[in-house]
Amino acid sequence: MAISIDLIKELRSITEAGTMDCKKALEESNGDLKKAIEIIREKGAIKAAQKAERVTTQGLVEAYVHGGRIGAMVEINCETDFVAKNDGFKELAHNIAMQIASMEPEYINPEDVPAERKEQLEEGQIIDLMSQPFIKDPSRTIKDIVVDCIAKYKENIKVARFVRYTIGGAAKENK
Repeated sequence: MAISIDLIKELRSITEAGTMDCKKALEESNGDLKKAIEIIREKGAIKAAQKAERVTTQGLVEAYVHGGRIGAMVEINCETDFVAKNDGFKELAHNIAMQIASMEPEYINPEDVPAERKEQLEEGQIIDLMSQPFIKDPSRTIKDIVVDCIAKYKENIKVARFVRYTIGGAAKENK
């Protein structure tokens, strides 16, 4: 099946994947845009897993304040300052800071939840950041958003730590 340039451009604008990756995904899905998006996301997850052990010594700290009453600060790490200075990476950090302010996670990953609180996870309570549905697109989790950036920038990216503040409340640092 011949894949049109317009379809490749459309997939590339949605996923921000490379042109050849978009073309291959469209060929594999026989021109089905939705299937091609899933193929690219699956390949992104594989790439993210391959990069998981790479050291992240660069990054940035992003703060978000909502209405002057709630604030969140997050440290996101990557491998190079080139990626840390990228607008897409800055947007990721901002979105995660907004997520923290909005959804009050207590931990970064499900593995960070102590044994005495694992029951909450089993009951479906989402108390870790990476498992939460993304506030701008509830069909995706924060982990999905981070994995997309790992695939896009071809670097390991990690949420290192965060803190959430509320007026009259104690600061809640991730554990």
